[in-house]
Amino acid sequence: MKIEKIDGQVFTYPTRRSVDSAGHSHPGELGQAKQVLLSITCDDGSTGHCFAPCEVIRPHVLDSFVRKVLIGRDPMHREALWHELEHWQRGSAGQLTDRALAAVDTALWDLAGRSLGEPVYKLLGGYRDKVPAYGSTMCGDETPGGLSTPDEYAAFAVKLVARGYRGIKLHTWMPPVSFAPDVDMDIRACAAVREAVGPNVPLMLDGYHSYSRTDALRIGHALQRLDFTWFEEMMNEQSMASYVWLAEQLDIPILGPESLSGKHHSRADWIKAGASDILRAGVTGVGGISPALKVAHMAEGFGMNCEVHGNGAANLAVCAAVRNCRWYERGLLHPFLDYDEVPAYLHRLPDPMDAQGYVHLSQAPGLGEDIHFEYIEAHTVARF
Repeated sequence: MKIEKIDGQVFTYPTRRSVDSAGHSHPGELGQAKQVLLSITCDDGSTGHCFAPCEVIRPHVLDSFVRKVLIGRDPMHREALWHELEHWQRGSAGQLTDRALAAVDTALWDLAGRSLGEPVYKLLGGYRDKVPAYGSTMCGDETPGGLSTPDEYAAFAVKLVARGYRGIKLHTWMPPVSFAPDVDMDIRACAAVREAVGPNVPLMLDGYHSYSRTDALRIGHALQRLDFTWFEEMMNEQSMASYVWLAEQLDIPILGPESLSGKHHSRADWIKAGASDILRAGVTGVGGISPALKVAHMAEGFGMNCEVHGNGAANLAVCAAVRNCRWYERGLLHPFLDYDEVPAYLHRLPDPMDAQGYVHLSQAPGLGEDIHFEYIEAHTVARF
């Protein structure tokens, strides 16, 4: 079996999500968005797929790097292919990103599962077939009835608990919200949610990502009093020393790094430095399923949990494959959006959650995404 063809298919789909000037998602009017379906096909017809942003998978990326490395190769040699692609990053002028690596690696894992007739999470290790979910909110906004006040966060948290979520993570207010960042507002929102849901629901905070050390310390002390489960990305993660400083002064677990580049290498440095108590790895952020699995196993070797960042089939597969990940991050959630509405390009959600707050893994071959190929074909606007 050899890789014969690599395709990018750009299509449109309806969405009510909008993005602000800082890249944060919020509810909006119904509109059209675009993304790419990356497909890797072998000479025996076996195919793997991954959805990716149009900015990440582009003709230049496929022509200059991905096809040069993959065409004619055995798709089961994922480790070799990943390392060869990573080697191209240094000379790519920043064009071959970790997110592009992740899309290719994910499509190769999907291909392996489909060709072997097994779900990817079992190929990765298969620790469990359901994962408890926490509800991860969108960032705060200034929309009445949305997430514009601490009381609105509290009311929404009550609804999330009633829906079955076993924990809740708050993303509070960030620029371009007019009053953000605001330490007092963050603390008030956390206190309001804790009062609303009671003492037994695990709560987490992902606050403004560029707080100073002293502001982060003040919020951290408040979260300790409120018995929060972890404190996440409150400062710029490029300053590992700031996280070491904070972790030494707080009892609440510090989680990270989330958005820091460097794949599993930088996360090894964080473990050695004591910069976090819980490690962080998302498939798109660290360059694929393969390096995300390395991060999780590396954390396990140090007796640490590794919480997987973000939703979607690939992240869910990693959560289900390892022992030291407690949660699946389901979201982003908002009072004005229905997360359980199936996107037009799928036949069903990749992360269905039951009334007890467990997300169940698909037993279909591959990543378990039931892709609506007919819809994508009818709404394709470009191919490369």
